[in-house]
Amino acid sequence: MENRTLKVIQVLPELNAGGVERGTVELAKELVKAGHQSIVISNGGRQVSKLEAEGSEHILMAVHQKSLSSLFQVKPMRRLLESIKPDIVHVRSRVPAWIVWLALKKMDPTTRPKLVSTFHGMYSVNAYSAVMAKSEQIIAISDCVHHYITSNYQVDTNKITRVYRGLDRSSFEVEPDLSSWQEEVFDQYPEMKDKKLILMPGRLTRWKGQEAFLNMMGLLLKEDDRCHGVVVGEAESNKEHYLQELLVLRSELGLDDNVTFVGHRSDIQNFYHGATVTCHMSNKEEPFGRTVPEALACGCPVVAFNRGGASESLNAGFPEGLVPADDIVAFAKKVISLLDKEVEITLPNDFYLDFQAKKTLEVYRKALAD
Repeated sequence: MENRTLKVIQVLPELNAGGVERGTVELAKELVKAGHQSIVISNGGRQVSKLEAEGSEHILMAVHQKSLSSLFQVKPMRRLLESIKPDIVHVRSRVPAWIVWLALKKMDPTTRPKLVSTFHGMYSVNAYSAVMAKSEQIIAISDCVHHYITSNYQVDTNKITRVYRGLDRSSFEVEPDLSSWQEEVFDQYPEMKDKKLILMPGRLTRWKGQEAFLNMMGLLLKEDDRCHGVVVGEAESNKEHYLQELLVLRSELGLDDNVTFVGHRSDIQNFYHGATVTCHMSNKEEPFGRTVPEALACGCPVVAFNRGGASESLNAGFPEGLVPADDIVAFAKKVISLLDKEVEITLPNDFYLDFQAKKTLEVYRKALAD
């Protein structure tokens, strides 16, 4: 069992931007690297070509719509699973989980694949979300998600394994030559040159805390005008109005020359390496908070509110950066204290992709052994 090659299907709504999508593609690559057969089922997206280039197969299926019409996918899913005969089906979202679970119900329990789910978030507690707890093995992406599962669902704790979302060492640990990159960025954004960059990464959405960041930058600049705020991330297609709100707030705070919005960037690692401090300011518990370990892996100190999954990785790698939740004054003071300080950052193996892949395969084999 330990050395047997596995055939694994991961199912998620789409393969566009986002942590779930990136995590799926990264795990697929690791499965292929370890000699397993990797298949992903989704409604497609811009990461399909990357997935296929790295050795996985993609199957297009409409498993993304939050409507009763998705039930029409149950029979096609059952036929597909009967044809492919995978060892494991790993669901990462609620609509795909319902489709797969209903498909499996009418398959022979002695030969059907084992079902594994990952709780990527702390979903609203209802019958719709409960399907994520119906699988034979469950992965929680942080301790706070593990606590959410045990608090809200009748699940045997032996079925739950906490596996942090892992970072690719080759992408984050290797320090790049920033000279040409900086020249290009400073040419595009001259206001950043010769400044201590205070980074705020994350998609533009109200709960991610960009408003708090702007207010914090207002306090910070009163104490140290060497700083310049950089907001990396784009608004979702139906939330462009939020970017306009943020730009208005930036003007009201007198920060038009002190905070730059650079939109979506594919060179986020360079920003981490070039920044003095990275900020995480979500206004509610975040299930994981990927930007925290990403920045730490690049050697950039992080300041974050002490709550949710983000506090777990920061507590493990750079506990000095934790501040009381929602205390913007304390946040600004902490950033100031780090501007000229040599810091020691040690991010444990638990937060890297090779460790995540190893732990996930252990969960798969546990499911198969049941």
